[in-house]
Amino acid sequence: MVAFAVTMVASATFSSCGYRVAGRANTLPAEIHTIAVPAFTNKTQRYRIEQRMTEAVIHEFLARTKYRIVSDPRDADAVLHGEITGLESSAVVFDPATGRATTMLVQVHMRVWLDDTATKKVLFRSEKYLFRQEYQISTDVTSFFDEQDPALDRMARDFASHVVADILESF
Repeated sequence: MVAFAVTMVASATFSSCGYRVAGRANTLPAEIHTIAVPAFTNKTQRYRIEQRMTEAVIHEFLARTKYRIVSDPRDADAVLHGEITGLESSAVVFDPATGRATTMLVQVHMRVWLDDTATKKVLFRSEKYLFRQEYQISTDVTSFFDEQDPALDRMARDFASHVVADILESF
């Protein structure tokens, strides 16, 4: 009986089912140590949104990975390119008494791809990122504060978290 218990404990300890915790995989080639993240391209009329998105991605890579992040593609093993291809903002909730908008929805469309600089191979590509963020509009003119910028900051962090996870896990 003791031998059976020891065998069961040993087999449970040394066997593995192959599953792993999400967010822990890294499917990039082992020779990738440095990733360049040049400023994303902004194809919208929104001023400096590309800087928000680029900074958020850099911060996420630094916080979650071991990769060294640089801005110059000549100094990197891989280059992450990004384009902000669209930005829409629309009212989604209205005050029934005044008819004025009280909640806005901002949507950003992006494409991202990661190239291996040595092989020129595309390591990751996603053409259709779409991120949304709602924000409130103050109905009191004296205390008005434009909430779109904080909403875009929240969206940039959300986008960065998703894109880094997608790159590392090849989704």
